[in-house]
Amino acid sequence: MGTGFVCSAAAVEIQVGIINIEYPILAPISRFDRHPDDLGFAGAELGNEDNQTTGSFLGHQFAIERVSTNPDNMVADIGTLTGKGIRLLAVLGNGNDVAKAADAAGSDVLVFNASAPDNALRDEACRANLLHVAPSRAMLADAITQFLIWKKWKRWFLIEGSNPADKLLGDSYRHSARKFGAEIVEERTFEDTGGSRRADSGHVLVQRKIPVFTQDAADHDVIVAADESDVFALYLPFHAWDPRPVAGSGGLRPVNFSATSEAWGATQFQRRFEKLTDRYIRPQDYNAWLAMRVIGEAVTRTGSNDPAKLKTYILSDAFELAAFKGQKVTFRPWNGQMRQPVLLTDSKVTVSVSPQEGYLHQRSPLDTLGLDKPETSCTAFD
Repeated sequence: MGTGFVCSAAAVEIQVGIINIEYPILAPISRFDRHPDDLGFAGAELGNEDNQTTGSFLGHQFAIERVSTNPDNMVADIGTLTGKGIRLLAVLGNGNDVAKAADAAGSDVLVFNASAPDNALRDEACRANLLHVAPSRAMLADAITQFLIWKKWKRWFLIEGSNPADKLLGDSYRHSARKFGAEIVEERTFEDTGGSRRADSGHVLVQRKIPVFTQDAADHDVIVAADESDVFALYLPFHAWDPRPVAGSGGLRPVNFSATSEAWGATQFQRRFEKLTDRYIRPQDYNAWLAMRVIGEAVTRTGSNDPAKLKTYILSDAFELAAFKGQKVTFRPWNGQMRQPVLLTDSKVTVSVSPQEGYLHQRSPLDTLGLDKPETSCTAFD
């Protein structure tokens, strides 16, 4: 699989648009989590450098065009890019806007989702021109669940945030619990009352609200937090009423990549990123890097910059890509989702990597994470 080069009759030029859709956000709970100005773009730059290194041997030229936009201007900005002849896009944005971006780009443009975790984009709302390098919520939830089952922490106290994204994440944990045999012994909803979490309400959350909020819960092995909005989960460790481990959005977290990872050549990869940016890598950077490297690998193997040819190759059994996570990554041809391991981290070390040992599948153990072919209603790739 994926061996040997295809010699093209002529060198090709490849332009990729990198679109970051900006949203108003509150300051994160921790100052360590502040978004750098080049978030996502930095990963794309490193991916482009890697592509240029390989492309130079074949005469291929890779270039990226960076666009920062907002939901109101996104469609017009995509029109500007496609008007320049750009037929490959990587988009960082929420689920609804990623879907709109794919629609606005048109069927002759190949779009890579580099951030949105929405299960629906891999299911009933899938698009034939949209591939996903970002893991879905289902994949992230399954990664945590497999580890908790391996630890025999099967009784969960699920705490869900009150915002729509939190509800979607909570649903993924519920589905994952049913899938792997965990029991949710109690559920509670933590209401987001707004305000500056770090300066105004942080002290209240830590010293008063969290212990009382978690008091008298049913007997449980672990707290699972569904807090995609970053409101309360980081406060749960050491402040919950009962001394229990925390997983999900706080404590042990599932991520596509982390600065804590040093195995499988990741140290060298991270050093190159840090030399380029003078900071640690974030998941959005890794996603953008992945998108660029998928494109680069497909161009190298096919000798083409035609989106249709690239997509056919990417979704074929011949495609594989080394991604510094212990095994080659590939794509699910039924919904365009990249198969990939998920790291579990406490933000200081990589605790484990899922899929866990013993979780088998007829195609790949990676297909135990997220929507398997029988579970999806996506028909766009048929």
